[in-house]
Amino acid sequence: MRNLRFTALFLLAFGVLALAAPAPAQVAVGISVHIGPPALPVYVQPVCPGPRYIWTPGYWAYGDDDYYWVPGTWVMAPRPGFLWTPGYWGWAGGVYMWHGGYWGPHVGFYGGINYGFGYGGVGFAGGEWRGGEFFYNRSVANVNVTVIHNTYNRTVVVNNVHTSFNGGEHGVNARPTADEERYSHEEHMEPTHEQLQNREAASKDPSFRASANHGHPAVAATAHPGNFHGEGVVGSRGAEHASHAEAASARNGSEHSNANRPENANRSGENHANNPHAENKSHAENNKPHAESKPRQESKPHADSKPHAESKPKPQAEKHPHR
Repeated sequence: MRNLRFTALFLLAFGVLALAAPAPAQVAVGISVHIGPPALPVYVQPVCPGPRYIWTPGYWAYGDDDYYWVPGTWVMAPRPGFLWTPGYWGWAGGVYMWHGGYWGPHVGFYGGINYGFGYGGVGFAGGEWRGGEFFYNRSVANVNVTVIHNTYNRTVVVNNVHTSFNGGEHGVNARPTADEERYSHEEHMEPTHEQLQNREAASKDPSFRASANHGHPAVAATAHPGNFHGEGVVGSRGAEHASHAEAASARNGSEHSNANRPENANRSGENHANNPHAENKSHAENNKPHAESKPRQESKPHADSKPHAESKPKPQAEKHPHR
């Protein structure tokens, strides 16, 4: 009888603790990195595939000791009236922390980062919900008006700064507004399954790694999540140059291997001098903003000049739980 009473009390206590514990969805795992992400690549927006699709901009994610590019893409909102708040990297406590994006009735704080195409650093100017339909601002959204009829035109000031992180040296100096603070307490929804698939596919493709593309991914955006080939796929400006640099690096690496042979030992210094990876620029220099001219239309707020193509030493990441 005493054992039975003890068991009953144990089960009751366990049940109370289970109810008091937060749901798994309420606990996020942040990533901290000691070296900041590359500058945002310059690219054009693929055509919107249909009504009610909302643009989610590309961003630098982190995994396996390297940054990798997650292409921008069009996705359906999880419910009518919801908008996407992009994630962002923020400098704090000597490391760069990732703050994940989310869906909600308003666009919250995303570090003041200029992701382009309506995400100029504050809010979203690419479109708006009117009732149960989404209307697109043609001044920044690339839509086919023969397919999508819910459009309007509203001038948007284009910001040509491509810095990819908030705070720290050379980072974007922005803090949440009173409205953005209030929006952070609204009902939120996690990224959709399609968004997660898009990120997962990019993480498995070595060509998306910053060490491979030098900040110029061959696939910068796609009309459909996870589709990195064929129609609707666009590259970043400078991607062709980056691929040539990678090929040259491979050739130089082969020569460097041959230089270790006795008959080629006197050529090792020459090979090192010709290797584009022999000297890495500092993080601060790689993340300086650049002033560029506008692309072919206002809906492409990125610039024509090329971000730095130098490789960086691979940083080490630490994981921290956040609520």
